Amino acid sequence: MILSKSLYSKYTRIVNQILTAMLQNRPFDSHLTSSSLRWSAEAVSEVLRSVPRFFFQSPRSIGRQKGFRHRSPLKQRNLKQESLKFSNNVLVLGPAAHRDPEKVQLGLDKAMDFFFWVEDSFGFAHNEATCREMALVLARGNSLGTLWNFLKEMSIRGSGQLVTISSITCLIKVLGEEGLVNEALSCFYRMKQFHCKPDVYAYNTIIYALCRVGNFKKARFLLEQMELPGFWCPPDTFTYTILISSYCRYSLETGCKKAIRRRVWEANHLFRIMLFKGFVPDVVTFNSLINGCCKTYRIGRALELFEDMNKRGCTPNGVTYNSFIRYYSAVNEIDNAVDMLRRMQKMNHGIPSSSSYTPIIHALCEAGKALEARDFLVELVDAGSVPREYTYKLVCDALMSAGQAYLLDDGMHKRIKDGIENRFKQLGKFKLMMTRRGCDSKET
Repeated sequence: MILSKSLYSKYTRIVNQILTAMLQNRPFDSHLTSSSLRWSAEAVSEVLRSVPRFFFQSPRSIGRQKGFRHRSPLKQRNLKQESLKFSNNVLVLGPAAHRDPEKVQLGLDKAMDFFFWVEDSFGFAHNEATCREMALVLARGNSLGTLWNFLKEMSIRGSGQLVTISSITCLIKVLGEEGLVNEALSCFYRMKQFHCKPDVYAYNTIIYALCRVGNFKKARFLLEQMELPGFWCPPDTFTYTILISSYCRYSLETGCKKAIRRRVWEANHLFRIMLFKGFVPDVVTFNSLINGCCKTYRIGRALELFEDMNKRGCTPNGVTYNSFIRYYSAVNEIDNAVDMLRRMQKMNHGIPSSSSYTPIIHALCEAGKALEARDFLVELVDAGSVPREYTYKLVCDALMSAGQAYLLDDGMHKRIKDGIENRFKQLGKFKLMMTRRGCDSKET
């Protein structure tokens, strides 16, 4: 078990012993109780922070890359239906897929036992950080009834010092990531019960959670509430950016063209309201709207936004140009895509990556321009990037079909194959390391 660097070396041994006792389902023995160690908030938080990693993740999650992209849209979960499916051995999809309910319950029980054990045995006084970590464990374990009772108890005990607005905001974020958006909204409305007053960051967090499951009606209601005259928490640039990016990102998830047009129109409408109210859009706002317009083939509007972006002194980056490159490559306007790539290089607005070259190479191969596709592949490799295996195979097949396979020499073949192989090895080593870490924790 590897602990964070924030912990001192003297805490490593005792924290490992606690986690080992949890994994083996052993009671916290008298040896630990009689220890002269004085617990710190960092050590207690590290133990609680490790519980979801060792108890709540499924075996298929080992080696998973974390990111903002998801293969399928997030949906509101129904815990009662999931519990019924688990009891009938029916596969549960979503964030709880392939979880072991018994192991999750064991982690919840041991985390709660440890939380009160360290307080009773060592006289440790919990603070905001430890209470927040315990609440996050309950949220990730989907034990909502216990969560509400725990927050009530901590709120009464700490007189508003243990349950703060930042803790509730983190809890809303985690519930939203778990697909429990209705529960996150309930937590947002419970702030008054915990003597907390929501700020703009709390509003932004719950608005983003609602947008992720497509509940734009409730998200707009909260925005309109913030826009009321004299409201104590007016919206900021990030509030509008969240809604604009969500409208554009999830516009293509529906099969109805009318719904797609409506969402993109709402995004543009919010952008104009944002400008009318005096907010200054940043590069994320422009990139979200440009990407949405490009995906829905509104290239005229996208170019208008690109020009407006330059007039306002907002410097484009690689994400901005990649949106245009993907559009022009998809509609077979390869010259315009290459112009955007060269413009990005000339203006020094970003370093072209594999995401910049890949759409152009694919479009050139589909158009039968194998020689030009080979030139861009060589340029990509010379820039220090590694092409995807499919892209490399596509160029090789195009050159072979054109009878020009000799244009890629053995040295270039070796560089590309070695780069792809090293990427696979790095991913395999990471998965192996995570697997061994999980096995070591079980053995200890």
